[in-house]
Amino acid sequence: MSRERNGVRKRRDSFPKKVPDLGYYFIVTDTKETERNYLYGLRDALPAQLQGRIVIKVSSAKTKDLVKACEQASIDPQYRQCWIVFDRDKVVAFDDIIREARSKDIKIGWSNPCIEIWFDAYFGKMPSVQDSVACWKGFASLYEKETGQEYEKSSQQIYAMLNRFGDEAKAIQIAEKRLETHLAGGETRPSQMCPGTTLHHLVGEIRQKVLQN
Repeated sequence: MSRERNGVRKRRDSFPKKVPDLGYYFIVTDTKETERNYLYGLRDALPAQLQGRIVIKVSSAKTKDLVKACEQASIDPQYRQCWIVFDRDKVVAFDDIIREARSKDIKIGWSNPCIEIWFDAYFGKMPSVQDSVACWKGFASLYEKETGQEYEKSSQQIYAMLNRFGDEAKAIQIAEKRLETHLAGGETRPSQMCPGTTLHHLVGEIRQKVLQN
């Protein structure tokens, strides 16, 4: 605590919060390792001069509660960018969750069938695979071939490794092209867009802010 001029002690949490000028990203995911480690890797890779100007905070919630968790966070005015990040995997209500989030102006970084399909794009391709287990195994094999290391979903270095051995700018292009192809073919539901992802929208937005500053 500190004291005001009249001598009354003032609680620290009563001080106005400084909102980062380039965005406060509050991201809710339904996993505790892969997505969280990737996103915090993205945060830690921000240039030193932008640390504090772009804030990324990741929280976890059950899949069915992703939207609710974002809504609760949005009450705080410093949370200017609310996202949910999750995989189709075996989520039955995949499209419904995305539809609800959109109706409440919450942004979504979904991956179909799993986040490894987005990781694949760093190495130049998004293979046509429908099953999340097959997707994970396929990426694990590619990752070991490209990096010389075994892929671990719990790795805290995944973002750094993808950028060291892969190409993030190219990955964004590949993911966006895939979405365009799905839409051109009349596939409008995310559950139909396999392989596909919108996680590159989040990464691309932050990447653009870095390039502009």
